[in-house]
Amino acid sequence: MQMQRFVPRVLAILALLIAYNAIAAPDYAREKRWADEITPTLVVGDPVYLAQKSGHKFLALYTEAPKARAAVIVVHGVGLNPDWAMIGALRSALPDYGYTTLSIQMPVLAADAKGEEYPALFADAAERLTAAVTFLKAKGQTKIALASHSMGARMSNYFLVANPAHGLAAWIAIGISSGEFADTGKLNLPVLDIYGERDFPQVLQKADARAAVLAKLKGSAQIEVPGSDHYFAGSEAALTTRVRQFLEQKFR
Repeated sequence: MQMQRFVPRVLAILALLIAYNAIAAPDYAREKRWADEITPTLVVGDPVYLAQKSGHKFLALYTEAPKARAAVIVVHGVGLNPDWAMIGALRSALPDYGYTTLSIQMPVLAADAKGEEYPALFADAAERLTAAVTFLKAKGQTKIALASHSMGARMSNYFLVANPAHGLAAWIAIGISSGEFADTGKLNLPVLDIYGERDFPQVLQKADARAAVLAKLKGSAQIEVPGSDHYFAGSEAALTTRVRQFLEQKFR
């Protein structure tokens, strides 16, 4: 009788675990569709593929600046790709000012997944960021910054906290989607917090709290871009200017 009761419970737990893994696993097929769409029409930069411990290779767009003063890893938001809109504009423009860029494909879920499901991918995202840093160092880059948008900023926050020896010199957090920094006592680098005047409510409402964190991190700053929304649509040039100015202060 006890065995008869035990078996259904075990099966139910297994079903939940299978369902959880199905939700939490990166959607590699979706990544491939992004890559197949981006690479044939790429105008600026070169596609490279970085490997994870699992053997999975993810797309990165590498744009080398002659006599680069530093390199910038560019990270997109939830469910997007390394050449999407403002991300494509940022990664393409910065090399004109002496900054090599590496825009990487972050792990994505299915198109109908909700934002609250994405923290399950943060460890995977951190592994990709480690691979990006390793790639740039192999290219001879010793000064590396990180510029990340929305959910990508949350993924970057996780990476920076989980890897104190991350090897990065600065972090540009663009419209961090939670509206706040996590584990702030473990952040150990200058941070630029940049957001739009018409950004998401949580980003705007928690701006003062983020500013209080930045006050404790030497060399940090906060900037609101007038007229911009969360995606900096139409404000890509203004975003690039603010990012470039911050980088120039860090890499003189």
